[in-house]
Amino acid sequence: MSATHVPQIGTGQVRHHRLRPADNAFAYRSYFLLLPMRTLRAVPSPVLRRNRFGLLAFHDRDHGDGGSDALHWVEHLLAREGIADADGEIWLQTYPRVLGYVFKPVSFWFCERADGTLAAVVVEVNNTFGERHCYLLSGPQLDWGREQRARKVFHVSPFSPIEGDYRFVFARSADGRQRLVRIDHHDPQGPLLQTSQSGRLDALSGASVRRAFFGVPLMTFGVMLRIHWQALRVWLKRVPLVRKPAPPQAFVSR
Repeated sequence: MSATHVPQIGTGQVRHHRLRPADNAFAYRSYFLLLPMRTLRAVPSPVLRRNRFGLLAFHDRDHGDGGSDALHWVEHLLAREGIADADGEIWLQTYPRVLGYVFKPVSFWFCERADGTLAAVVVEVNNTFGERHCYLLSGPQLDWGREQRARKVFHVSPFSPIEGDYRFVFARSADGRQRLVRIDHHDPQGPLLQTSQSGRLDALSGASVRRAFFGVPLMTFGVMLRIHWQALRVWLKRVPLVRKPAPPQAFVSR
């Protein structure tokens, strides 16, 4: 396994700021996995608990079409969409299962060319109704630190209508040790939600797993609890509810 293509864990913060019609902001400590999926297919990691129970674990069926090989799913997606130059590593940034439990509001597939540049990013979104949708970003404008846009088509929050667009920025430090993802939602009136996930990366090891597990106890249980707590706060501020629409017919939008 290449020294640069090893499973990693990022420890940092999740931030969320609703700008209107009532202001609501929060920031929580969090962590995520960053997995080199093609390298792991060739050389499995002895540290990563894959498709089995552990303090922290990764399960393929938590992604894509829910099948037994998440990497095969995303490679098939790229081929179907005519993206033929994603011939380098494919990195998956995602929450792990913690003691078997996880809710993944959003995960990111960073699909690289052989020279390490970005050929595509697949943004995989789950809502609390058990539904999933993917936004596929590609094209000559795709690059680290450069804003990408996608029309919002998938219902996530009962306080946010399906209108407007998402604005994504994917950033990393020069030494590769820091990661930042920003996702802002703009509706016809302008900026509505500003969110980000950031973290400092360390190689996945027994020690880094224990630091994450005990540093943010029961992290994924807390994700679901905090979603409902913040929803209550927003509701008490009299932000109107939006009726849930039917999910989009297409599983992937581009």
